[in-house]
Amino acid sequence: MPSSLTVLTIAGFDPSSGAGVTADLMVFAAHGLFGTSCITALTIQSTLGVLSSHPVSAENVRATLDCLHADLPPAGIKIGMLDTADNVAALADYLKAIRLHHSRVPVVLDPVLRASSGRELLGGEGLGVLRERLLPLVDWITPNLVELGVLSSQPVAIHSDLPAASRALQRFAGNEHLGVFATGGHLDPPDDFLLAPDGDEHWLPGERVETTSTHGTGCALSSAFLSRLVLGDTPLQAAVVAKRYVTEALRTAVPRGHGSGPLNLLWPLGTK
Repeated sequence: MPSSLTVLTIAGFDPSSGAGVTADLMVFAAHGLFGTSCITALTIQSTLGVLSSHPVSAENVRATLDCLHADLPPAGIKIGMLDTADNVAALADYLKAIRLHHSRVPVVLDPVLRASSGRELLGGEGLGVLRERLLPLVDWITPNLVELGVLSSQPVAIHSDLPAASRALQRFAGNEHLGVFATGGHLDPPDDFLLAPDGDEHWLPGERVETTSTHGTGCALSSAFLSRLVLGDTPLQAAVVAKRYVTEALRTAVPRGHGSGPLNLLWPLGTK
């Protein structure tokens, strides 16, 4: 049943609809939520990889966020690719302002640092601003193994590395309200790890789905996680249901393109 709740994605535009705002909006729709979007960068990419990225100006990002918030204030915010330090700063200013009046709005950060093809999507200056200004303002972060290692300055390669690195990231952020939902898609088995703000730890067992349709898996998980939080789930419930949603999106995906294709993000609606 569609909800009256509005959720916002702040991310890049993927013309192949495997990741970024186009994918996030499908995830929100699959959960019965209405999605709005603020595009931070235009990418040229397909299932074969990212060819180039072209940032939207920080002025346009600020104007978009202010315009949307005045008319369609979000019940939840998902953050993906930001591309530049100026865009990270613009977003930090926006979150700081709304925290003064809407502290209960959940904010989930998917720290997109590098494309799966290896192309850098946030440089060193942007990473520094993200660490200093953005991490203190978000509620949850959903890093993959590489992102967790970069942000925590800890080695992350095997299952036993995730808890220590997640705790290190939580301390480093200087944010007592930050939870870490670390994704282990490249582990065998692909188990995820949830570290709640109060220190509770949970492993979420995963299963390997054999498919070439894996583009945007991290985007889908973080957007589904936010959706479930907005719908009232506890963090653990939200993580479990989000992981189940992504697993089915992988299992039911129809191969598209000649590379890493998109997931079947609309499967709850009976769409293939």
